[in-house]
Amino acid sequence: YLGDSKVKTAKIQIQGFSSALDLFYLDTGRYPSTSEGLAALVQRAPGAATWNGPYLKGGTLPSDPWGKPYSYRAPGEHGAYDIVSLGSDGQQGGTGTAADITNWSK
Repeated sequence: YLGDSKVKTAKIQIQGFSSALDLFYLDTGRYPSTSEGLAALVQRAPGAATWNGPYLKGGTLPSDPWGKPYSYRAPGEHGAYDIVSLGSDGQQGGTGTAADITNWSK
């Protein structure tokens, strides 16, 4: 059950990032670049003059439930941005709790 709860936690965190990214977009007119990353949600990125953050509660960027950083890319291959946790094994692909958790798949 612990593995399943970590997968659910990662999905909830990714939903939270998506909401925060939408607020960032409303304030700045763009999503953070890949190089700015999710850190732009908690710390003003250079050139983000209308930044009104931090956009994440607590002002800190969480790691995924397995202690690894989330991967962020904008523009993404699946939308305006892609957010990925590599799951319990930290490797691309996988099944069960080792499967990738993303913002574009349910």
